[in-house]
Amino acid sequence: MAQDNNSPDQSTPQSKQTDRKKKIQIPISNSAAFQVNFFFRDLQAGIITGAMAIPLTTGIAMMSDYPIKVALATVVLACFVGWINAWIRPGNYIGAPGVAAGLAPVLALGVASFGIENMAFVIFLTAFMQAIIWKFDLQKYILLAVPEYLVEGLLAGVGLKIAINFFAMTYEIPEGLASEVFWNGARTQMVLISVAGFAVFIYLFTKFQTTQPAIPYFVLIIAGALLAQLITMPMLHVEDVPLNLSLPLPHFDSTLTWLYVIGFAAMLAIIDVIEQVMSNAAIQKIDPLQRKCNTNNSLLAIWIANMGSSFFGGMTNLDGVAKSTTNKLAGAYTKFSVLVIGFVILFFVVNTQYLEYLPKFSLAVIMIFTGWKMMMGLLHVAHQGQYAMILAMLCALLVYRLGIFEGLLLALAMHGIVNYIVLHHVHNMKSRAIIKKYLERFAGEGGAD
Repeated sequence: MAQDNNSPDQSTPQSKQTDRKKKIQIPISNSAAFQVNFFFRDLQAGIITGAMAIPLTTGIAMMSDYPIKVALATVVLACFVGWINAWIRPGNYIGAPGVAAGLAPVLALGVASFGIENMAFVIFLTAFMQAIIWKFDLQKYILLAVPEYLVEGLLAGVGLKIAINFFAMTYEIPEGLASEVFWNGARTQMVLISVAGFAVFIYLFTKFQTTQPAIPYFVLIIAGALLAQLITMPMLHVEDVPLNLSLPLPHFDSTLTWLYVIGFAAMLAIIDVIEQVMSNAAIQKIDPLQRKCNTNNSLLAIWIANMGSSFFGGMTNLDGVAKSTTNKLAGAYTKFSVLVIGFVILFFVVNTQYLEYLPKFSLAVIMIFTGWKMMMGLLHVAHQGQYAMILAMLCALLVYRLGIFEGLLLALAMHGIVNYIVLHHVHNMKSRAIIKKYLERFAGEGGAD
């Protein structure tokens, strides 16, 4: 009797060996927080990503006018919260938390407007609003209201601001070497060192971005620290501020200020949520096991960490694409790598003096590159057409010149006006029908873009 072609008895020794290898590769558990067979890979990834996160966090803190130690402590808390949350409600599996680069200019504006002593309450209020967004799963409606290409334009504007703000560090020299002639020998030497550092960084990043993207960061930091032992140059100074726990109480004395604070916190909450949603989309694509991300679960970890950080004057956080990509390429498979990142950064929170071995030019190169990568995000908009590209570039310029809140609102207003003109004068739709068509988007029934 002929055997059935689908019978398992027909398996060859080669196919059995292949099946055995596949079984070995299957995780022994589905935990997002920890899996024994990935322990060493996650440990390695956490150490590498944690080391890379330190200069990035430092630069974002300086851009935000926050103490560096406070920013590092924010990341530590976000890592611990993210790992604990992965046991209960995992959002993504390899995302690495950090302070939000896209919100750095906004936080700096908040510090200038309300004072650093009131920013704890602003962050608390931001976290409270994010908790509401998480509870009612409102993030999907926010994304419908703000097109993705405008978010890319917003980030590009912030990236331009970051690059320009740190550019001065590429030619900064110690006060003792300054002279009446601006371009003296010391400044020219510093510029040449910065250009060489940037060229080496770009070369190494281009070569290793798909395998070990942390290598250019390590090389730049180590080479800069060694060079600083031979040549006098400006070094990073870290104020060893105390991390005291206290209630995030407000100190405002006018109704107008309260209204401004509420609007400001809402802007922080929404932008932070949008960035996390976009980051999760990118993290899902690079996940080594192709696991699905749950953005609302990620928001749970974010608002808890934000609310916790407000009790010691901390900042906003999210799972950034740059650190998450490094985490993945360094070998991460679970959120245990994030716990390791938290301990690596905790070491520098306790021993901030070691950060002062970092030359300012090295930090400038890293932050200028970060800003440039944010600006290059505009290339993602090209496939959406000329209109999206033009509006995204306009949004970037408005954000750079006016600020995130004003720039984004003006870009949204222009987008609304263009849509109204096209629908009213080209498609002969009445105003009431246009409004109804727009609201249909939020009901999942198509509608106007």
